[in-house]
Amino acid sequence: MEKKTEKELLGAVEAILFAMGESVSLSKIASAIGKDETEAKRLLEELKKQYQKKERGIQLIELEDSYQLCTKPELYDYLIQVAKQPKKHVLTDVLLETLAIVAYKQPVTKIEIEKIRGVKSDHAVNKLVEYDLVCEVGRLDAPGKPLLFGTTEEFLRRFGVQSVEELPSIAPEQLEDFKEEAEREIKDRLDV
Repeated sequence: MEKKTEKELLGAVEAILFAMGESVSLSKIASAIGKDETEAKRLLEELKKQYQKKERGIQLIELEDSYQLCTKPELYDYLIQVAKQPKKHVLTDVLLETLAIVAYKQPVTKIEIEKIRGVKSDHAVNKLVEYDLVCEVGRLDAPGKPLLFGTTEEFLRRFGVQSVEELPSIAPEQLEDFKEEAEREIKDRLDV
């Protein structure tokens, strides 16, 4: 392959991201353009800067060690004029509670989720998998080999974070409040 200029390499990176339509790992981009990951990351940052201009309709987002082209959220109103409005998934309190447990405890089994919530969680976990916010990430090396669940790239996109490390931390006193609230809720259910 002949030596490419920076503009040509930027064009190649842009073409890769556009054609794939989903996130592409830094290592795959680097390999495709024949550069090391440091150089590929520098090119991606340059491309990201170009897309930050107000007149641009798309943005380059980073999801852990992957990159994706996405429409800028502030332009959504224009899109719905020509595209079928996507079905919005409603995240109920039960789904949000289950999702929070998965996000902070991952990888986690359904049994662990149910132990924390105090109720069966099959439906909630299945809905989160259906919504592509949670996925199976393996099996626990224990009797029965239960499935382990973790969050997906879609979770990162929907909640606007690059990795789960960016999630807000939970202070010990918040955990105590949560525990007390859960115990009250369980007691109330038993009193009914």
